[in-house]
Amino acid sequence: MKNILVLAILVALPLLGCSQGGVLNKQQLLHDVKVLAADSMGGRLSGSEGNRMAQDYIQQRFKEIGLQAYNKDYVQHFRFENKRLTVDKATNLVGFIPGKSTKAIVITAHYDHVGTRNGEVYNGADDNASGVGALLAAATYFKQHQPKHTIIFAALDGEEQGLQGAKAFVANPPVPLQNILLNVNMDMLSINDKGELYASGAYNNPQLKPYLAQIQPRPHARLVLGHDRPEQQHDDWTNQSDHYAFFKQHIPYMYFGVEDHPHYHQPSDEYRNINTSFYPDAAALVIDFVKLMDRNLEKLK
Repeated sequence: MKNILVLAILVALPLLGCSQGGVLNKQQLLHDVKVLAADSMGGRLSGSEGNRMAQDYIQQRFKEIGLQAYNKDYVQHFRFENKRLTVDKATNLVGFIPGKSTKAIVITAHYDHVGTRNGEVYNGADDNASGVGALLAAATYFKQHQPKHTIIFAALDGEEQGLQGAKAFVANPPVPLQNILLNVNMDMLSINDKGELYASGAYNNPQLKPYLAQIQPRPHARLVLGHDRPEQQHDDWTNQSDHYAFFKQHIPYMYFGVEDHPHYHQPSDEYRNINTSFYPDAAALVIDFVKLMDRNLEKLK
């Protein structure tokens, strides 16, 4: 009951604040990250109480935004087991906004992180509360601006354990896989001192490159293409986040994220260390891309 009361208060933040070029509410965006990266969430390890608290918050935000649900309370449960962890009831949260077409764009961001180690909370503000905050901002935008195509918003669990939530999503999709024409994945959007947000995936999806070229820089963030060529080995991000599950199903994707930084997978990945000028503009760039692709999706065939 106490958790429910606290979450209700947190979600009830007034929808006020400066607009990021008319695309998102900066105050709400930062609030969402601050809540998800709080010590009370315990690092959001899959299967943990903190992870369940994050689920509750995201569910309430989905309801507040007005997303429709495929299943009761947006929940898609799945089980996974690896060398580090067994979770009998991992949880993806999936909502959608119906378009005029049943063809769909799936926007993904994982909400789990690595938990608590040696008494220190790994809050995962950039990795990946920032992606979830941007997903919620995108959902808010498209709820207010009717999309041409159906847009599915999937907050995924178990990414840190081997992309488990994405694998579960494509194994049991809410719509036929052939109806999913594009995956837009966000993982780490908020810490970069150069104003660079990478769009990774044009090498594997060259048909998307002309659209990326049309995305105009924002005052504090611009798109940079790369990290998607096999010869880059570890610096090839093709298999390093949830978009890989879509790639393996031959679904076009684009992954947005920043390069690794000193806070990556460290206790210092906290809200206080995100770049509050860069991050809202980075999130807005992703929304700009989704807007453009919604208008041009059928051309990808």
